Amino acid sequence: MGEQVIVLTDLTKQYGNFTAVNHIRLNIQKGEIFGLLGPNGAGKSTTILMMLGLTEPTSGTVEICGINSTTHPIEVKRKIGYLPEDVGFYDDMTGPENLIYTARLNGIPDREAKEKAMELMKRVGLEDQLKKKTGKYSRGMRQRLGLADVLIKNPEIIILDEPTSGIDPAGVQEFIELIHWLSKKEGLTVLFSSHHLDQVQKVCDRVGLFSSGKLLALIDMAELKEKKQELSDIYNHYFEEGGERHE
Repeated sequence: MGEQVIVLTDLTKQYGNFTAVNHIRLNIQKGEIFGLLGPNGAGKSTTILMMLGLTEPTSGTVEICGINSTTHPIEVKRKIGYLPEDVGFYDDMTGPENLIYTARLNGIPDREAKEKAMELMKRVGLEDQLKKKTGKYSRGMRQRLGLADVLIKNPEIIILDEPTSGIDPAGVQEFIELIHWLSKKEGLTVLFSSHHLDQVQKVCDRVGLFSSGKLLALIDMAELKEKKQELSDIYNHYFEEGGERHE
């Protein structure tokens, strides 16, 4: 077993009588692409917020690279790059200008920031858009720039929360290929949260199936392939007519 960089132990989050996340236990290894798969409202985003130290668990713990997210959120944020569903940029600035601004906020010297911004624009396929204001970017271009924005601070882990929402099919395929390439080339750990089964199946090494705040199943995609099974087979085992199967 490889190095565990994300460890959730009995992680629980309650809002009054409502349990958003229910005693989740999960270990994610360094360098793997792990998918959080489940319908909207399954508890995926709340789990991510606890990983980032942006909301406190009711009980249980989150450790990122051995650091407790609740007690040391600033240290954890240095380890993680987070790409939300909707990325915010300064629309009157170019892509490189936005990246340099982020780099400065993270204490990266100007010269290094400029070099890294140009390198990342190329890496995410935006080298032909250097002078375009981000206000004129398409949705897919903004997500690519968002990925560059996440990478500029050299994170060990990147968390992508519904990153392909609103992107056309060709753009989705390109984005997924980019994530896979970056993970394998850079040795990054990627957490990919989505309700799109086909996208998760294409890119992830392992998948956690979420519903109603519970982790229902852990699926190894290589093992699934060896058995000549599809992820949809497992998904349909737990869901019928859009609802959770109770066995």
